[in-house]
Amino acid sequence: MERVVQVEGLRKVFDAGVVAVDGISFHISRGEIVGLLGPNGAGKTTTLHILLGLITPTSGSVRIFGTDPFSRQRGSILERINFTSPYVSLPYSLTLRENLRVFAGLYNIRDAEEKIDELLNMFGLSDIGDEPVRRLSSGQITRLGLAKALLNEPELLFLDEPTASLDPLMAERTRRLLIDINRSRGMTILYTSHNMKEMEELCHRIIFLNKGRIIAEGSPQEILERYGEEELERLFLRIAEEGER
Repeated sequence: MERVVQVEGLRKVFDAGVVAVDGISFHISRGEIVGLLGPNGAGKTTTLHILLGLITPTSGSVRIFGTDPFSRQRGSILERINFTSPYVSLPYSLTLRENLRVFAGLYNIRDAEEKIDELLNMFGLSDIGDEPVRRLSSGQITRLGLAKALLNEPELLFLDEPTASLDPLMAERTRRLLIDINRSRGMTILYTSHNMKEMEELCHRIIFLNKGRIIAEGSPQEILERYGEEELERLFLRIAEEGER
């Protein structure tokens, strides 16, 4: 199966010698939903930002669709991926529709207005499409970010805690939507979350990071059996507590 993401010996050392990512290697095959899991400071966000080409690694290699995201060919990657995070702000003075129109233009989306209407409806935002973003709740902003991330129907989707500020009903709808999109379109998804049950429900594989290193990799069930636990949440707490000692 085609490897959409290939990471070899990835290492990132920030100023003052802080090692955020410490020589990790992994791959993601086409059509997989892979969860990047770990306590705060484990290296999840740094790894995600390197894959997106936002920060350069100290050493190691990254290939997205076989291409180096730091090369001159990175444009061929950008049109095939998308990303959302509740920690990335959209222009507050623009309305929801205006925000989506800007990104639709960047991605050269055909029939942009039709696509925007479809996504606003999908995430329950149709009634407030002409409201400025500054008036939205955190949950509504998260939903807008998800709508933006699906505009170009990406082959590879990076999701950083996509349901963190959603109410339980919308979070469940979002999980069902992601599963449906993955199955119907074969969309590959790299997913970070602190919601353990969500990880178990969504992910084909989990990459468990701690202190910048991969300490476990496999299906949720394989990892639980390896550590002798019944729930990912128990395992997460156990590893986080051990890391503080």
